This record gives sequence, C-alpha cells and structure tokens, in this order.
Amino acid sequence: MSGPTHAAHPVHTVDLDTDGWLMENTPAGPRPVPADRLDDHFAEELCPPDWATDLLVYVHGWQTGPESALRAVSRLLDLTTAQYRSDRGHPTLYPGLRPWRPWTVLVRWPSRSLPSLGGYRRIRDRAHAMGTGNGHAARVIGRLLGYLHTRRGDPAAAPVLANREGQYLHLVGHSFGCRFLCEAVQWAADAPVTLGWSTPEPPGRPFTVDSMLLLQMAAPRDAFATTFPALAEAPLRGPVVATYSQHDRATGFWHLRAEKRAGVGYAGIGTAPAPVSSIRMRRADEAYGRDTLDHRFVSVDASDVFVRGNGPAGAHSDHLRPESAHLLLSLADHSR
Repeated sequence: MSGPTHAAHPVHTVDLDTDGWLMENTPAGPRPVPADRLDDHFAEELCPPDWATDLLVYVHGWQTGPESALRAVSRLLDLTTAQYRSDRGHPTLYPGLRPWRPWTVLVRWPSRSLPSLGGYRRIRDRAHAMGTGNGHAARVIGRLLGYLHTRRGDPAAAPVLANREGQYLHLVGHSFGCRFLCEAVQWAADAPVTLGWSTPEPPGRPFTVDSMLLLQMAAPRDAFATTFPALAEAPLRGPVVATYSQHDRATGFWHLRAEKRAGVGYAGIGTAPAPVSSIRMRRADEAYGRDTLDHRFVSVDASDVFVRGNGPAGAHSDHLRPESAHLLLSLADHSR
C-alpha cells in the first residue's frame, strides 16, 4: 500500500496477493497484514482529505500489471478532469458537481497471464478463488469500503460539500475487477455492521455506496441473478451500471469458450433480480437525464464507442474514453 503517486490526482494503492489478502511492505519484503490489523492498517495508510468531494475505488482487470493499473486509473482521472472542465462554460451536464475533486484508491491484484484460452481460464479461476470460498478479496475490499464509509468528511468542516456524509463513494471496476467489487458488496450485505449502515436513503436501501460503474465486466450475462443476487438489496444507494461492446473479444470470443456463454462486457446484463434498463452510451456532450440512470441495473451499449483494439482481447480495454468519464461524472452528479 502506498501514498499519492500521481501529481495531478492523488492515487493510493492497495495490493492483494493471489489469495486476495492485503499486503504491506516491510524491511523484509511484502507480507500479509494480520486480520486483526486491517482497520488499523487502513487508518495508517488511507485518510480521505477534507478537500475531496468524491472517493473512488477502482479495481483493474485481466492482463494488467501494477504500473499499467496505475496508468489506467490516472488516465481515467485525467479524462474526468478534462470532461468536467469542458462543462464549466455551460454547466448543463453536471450541475451538482460544484466542485469535482476526486480522491482515489486503486486495488491491484495479480492478473497477468498468457493471452490465450488457458490464460483466460487461469485468471478467471484465480479471480473467483480470490473473491469466494477460501479467498479473502471480498472481505478485504468490503472492510476497505467500510473504513472509507466511516471516514467520509464531515460537511460541517467542509461546507462546500452537499450531502449529510460530506463525501460521495463510487466504485469503478474493469473486466475481472468488476467481480471483486460485486463480491465485496454482496459479502458486506451479509454483515451489515461492516459498512456501518445506519440511515436508509431512500427507504429500504442503506446509504453507503453512491454508484457502481462496471466497465466491460468479465462475468456471464446472468451473473447478477445467479452469482450476485444480493446486489438487488445491497448497500448501494445508486445504480449498478455495466457497459458492453460487441467489439470486446475477451468477454465475447474468449468468455464464450471458457464459460460456454457470452459475458456482460460483450452482450450486456441479461437476467437480474430486478428489472434491467438498457440504454446506449451517450456522447461526451450529451446529458444523461436522471431518469435514464435511476434504475437498480443499467446496461449501457458502448458498441459505437469501445471499438479500438486488435489481438485476442479486441476492444476489451478501450474503456478509457471521454464517454466513460462522462458516464462516471453523470453518476456522481445524480448522486447529489
């Protein structure tokens, strides 16, 4: 785990091992953080500053090394900054974001493999093992979300912030990283004390996470009905939004052969425990109305946007686009 690593955007890193456990650097090398020290460790390493309006937790996906993950999240932050500034002259896209000052935690995990069917299956199995069964990723990320929830800024100390808690919490995942976020929130749903849920807003939905954006999710289309059914009643105040593109070969070609069915990132959300709203990805200058995103599950067709990419994965990693930044900013804006 480390402190700010990007001059323009503070990014803190959290590193997991192949079992999904949190690692820390010591004079003798990386070692797992003892279970009874997780919260203390977060408190020592992660302290959301008063100036932050929004807290982001980003989990990367397949074929992403530590430095690549840092570059990816930094690129996304650059895009949100540019997109936000483009709206200053005519504040119609994000009227609630005054200002937008994100503070980001990047969760890194060992996701490299050969670009082959065997490699895809290997990382799929690792991601599943890390997040469920004897793996610890869901519990560790769930505890991280709980920590961030309790450490949100006090609006009395930062009057410019709009909501009762002071800061908004958004989850962003790519590829297999989306699974970790879903598993973490679902795990927390079975242990509500973890996230300190106290005030339902709206009624029946405890206030914790304000939005979840899943970019090119590597999971079967019916995963929300079969693997993550608790997300329908999970600690999410806002929607679960998942993008897909038919140019994504990783969740199309490879996923179909590895799991005998297309992935969310290729064909969108299929069945879910609540109705799914299907929309197209908007241009970066085209507003998302609140009613467009105000659903429990939103499937976003990005087939006209995520088109770049050659080789085995196709456009699987073409998610770092202005349109993605626009979608994230729109979710943050409608969270106000």
